[in-house]
Amino acid sequence: MRSEIFHTPLREKLEGDILRFLNGYGSFLSKEAAASTRAVGDAVETILSENIAKLLGEHIQDYSADFARRAMADLAFTEKSGCYHRVDVKTHRLDTKFNMPNLTSCERLCRFYEDDRNYFVILMVAYTLDGTRFEAQQVHFVPIEFFSWECLTIGALGWGQIQIANSNRLLIEPSSRKAWMLKLCDTMQDFYEEEIRKITTRRIGYFERVKQLWLKKSDN
Repeated sequence: MRSEIFHTPLREKLEGDILRFLNGYGSFLSKEAAASTRAVGDAVETILSENIAKLLGEHIQDYSADFARRAMADLAFTEKSGCYHRVDVKTHRLDTKFNMPNLTSCERLCRFYEDDRNYFVILMVAYTLDGTRFEAQQVHFVPIEFFSWECLTIGALGWGQIQIANSNRLLIEPSSRKAWMLKLCDTMQDFYEEEIRKITTRRIGYFERVKQLWLKKSDN
């Protein structure tokens, strides 16, 4: 099922609405909060969680921001069409040289996408700070499958974590979910084969050398 928000020009309109809303929100950072990237991110997430339902307006019928901190999403809504969206809010300070955020577990995403009505959405806000003055410079409000694999990578945590390789270099290329998920499967195959090589050539060999060292020691 195709989302009416993400497969129409409405998506870009909403991105603009969100950007203008944040820049018109007024001062919301203390000096202490502005000094912490995490605190800024938490503040933006809270503001959006409390207000984005108004920006989405007539296009949704259900909304929730009641998620645990380590959950897959920060907020969720259901479109009038019946598509269900879980949204992960991400922030990126543009004057940082490198930022490599986790998006989600590969295995968790695969289970979530077993239902074609489900969308895992990234709401990425790129911003600058001047003292405590926050200014949103760019907003991306897109399903994960709109991120090109050229700007994604896999982190070695659990089954594997989908990560943005560098938040300063995002490539948004709307594509079919089928093509994107097939690329995910190929990527994970290559990733696991490389992990097996690492285990075989590095880790097993390392502990074999450690074992030989300890075999030579006395029991004293």
